[in-house]
Amino acid sequence: MVDLQWKRDFALEQAGEDEELLTELLALLCESSSGDLAKMKAGQEKGDAKLMGEVAHSIKGAAASLGVEALRDVAYGIEKAGRDNDLGAASSLVPALERLIGALSTLK
Repeated sequence: MVDLQWKRDFALEQAGEDEELLTELLALLCESSSGDLAKMKAGQEKGDAKLMGEVAHSIKGAAASLGVEALRDVAYGIEKAGRDNDLGAASSLVPALERLIGALSTLK
């Protein structure tokens, strides 16, 4: 199982202690991150590290807002590699990002 390093208490606080809202926010994170992953892979195929970094920035922010630390950290790595225009470094983190996004659905 993938360790998302989720800070549930922080996420619940961000949702105003509303469990239903937290569930909705997690579903939105899962959906938006999946869409962003597809954009990132398209950037990867085009050899566009900067695009990959821009997409990772979006994932990083969303993950941080809900305390999903592992996802935030990997997205930050891709964002930084994108800023450095390092396609190899950005690409090397995509499999980990994909695993973490896949594991989002386990959060409750």
